[in-house]
Amino acid sequence: MKPPTTNSTSTGNNDVTVRSAHEVLSGTSKKGWLARLMPFLGPAFIASVAYIDPGNFATNIQGGAKFGYMLLWVILASNLMAMLVQTLAAKLGIATGQNLAEHCRNNFPRPVVISMWVISELAAIATDLAEFLGAALGFYLLFGMPLWIAGLITAATTFLILGLERYGFRPLEAVITALVGVVAGSYLIETILDKPAWPAVIYNTFIPQFSGTESVLLATGILGATVMPHVIFLHSALTQDRIVTRNPQQQHKLFRYELIDVFIAMGLAGLINMAMLIMAASTFFNNGLTQIASIEEAHRTLAPLLGSASSWVFAISLLASGLSSSSVGTMAGQVIMQGFLHFHIPAWVRRLVTMFPSLIVIFIGLDPTRTLVISQVVLSFGLPFAIIPLVMFTSRRDIMGELVNKKITTIAASLVAALIVALNIFLLSQIFFGG
Repeated sequence: MKPPTTNSTSTGNNDVTVRSAHEVLSGTSKKGWLARLMPFLGPAFIASVAYIDPGNFATNIQGGAKFGYMLLWVILASNLMAMLVQTLAAKLGIATGQNLAEHCRNNFPRPVVISMWVISELAAIATDLAEFLGAALGFYLLFGMPLWIAGLITAATTFLILGLERYGFRPLEAVITALVGVVAGSYLIETILDKPAWPAVIYNTFIPQFSGTESVLLATGILGATVMPHVIFLHSALTQDRIVTRNPQQQHKLFRYELIDVFIAMGLAGLINMAMLIMAASTFFNNGLTQIASIEEAHRTLAPLLGSASSWVFAISLLASGLSSSSVGTMAGQVIMQGFLHFHIPAWVRRLVTMFPSLIVIFIGLDPTRTLVISQVVLSFGLPFAIIPLVMFTSRRDIMGELVNKKITTIAASLVAALIVALNIFLLSQIFFGG
């Protein structure tokens, strides 16, 4: 089974990229360092979209408005975890030519596989909900159209983006990367406008702290919005057939280039997440507006505080985030279904099915932002079922060969999984038993 981005017939763009990559791996390329790097950039940028999706807007805005800069350290820690996890996911695809869901299907008993598929699908549905709602909100805030019409436009636009798959992986990667650039540029502008207190920003980035159950809930939401289970499956699929080599030395070289891809893409995503929370803290918390509880309120309040341009920039960034992440979420859902069940449905059918929960939320009038935050908590609970198998497989030499994890890598990844499980258990105890 191939990931959705490689199901199309080979194209000129793909051939050129793959040929250039093999020249670099074989040592015959005469190009400069940056030109040698370019063929390998792309998979992590697609994966990084999931780390700056509308769920991040919701959790970061609420976290910054209610607690100021306090939860910046959660974003830093989550992003470091994401880098480690996405590195392992990419390595699994490079080393084995199979993705994480396929390995689960091949190595676990059938009942376990079905259970993992159900949990992963629920996480994917929560992801689709967040991303679809975010894009619809972006259209709504920009053009003032009814939310249900914005939802239908979101679905149509997502179909167009996914249609780029037929032209190979490069055009889709280019469009997704461009949308990430729009989000990054938007938050660079927002950060300049809101003039944050940089000493407080630096302090809270490195000093862990909480303030009550609600801060733990938001921290878990930030974690769920940053280290996302569906994109762990997706990233392993994006690398499994993109540039294929079974030469151990070339695999090591390919993996080193993928590390650079992960570092750049995830580093950018982390900075964008921090900028979201910094904007909310500087603009809302510092002005006593701690009850900003929705993306719509944030949009309305930005204009009188920072000027009308700020609210437009915010809406544009939300729209770019929602459209790109909605497309990526559909791709991830395909990988999960194909990998666990060896069953394929067209991407457009999956998009139609997954948009219905979002439209239901819109039509019955649920608070979109609160729904986004809760969806990120659901994602956080799905994380162990992706991370634990990933650590298991990448630590096995019979599966990974020369790219097997070093002992320190396995220990670090195991600690990440344990931390996520512990945080979720603590959150449950706080919600149901108080304290």
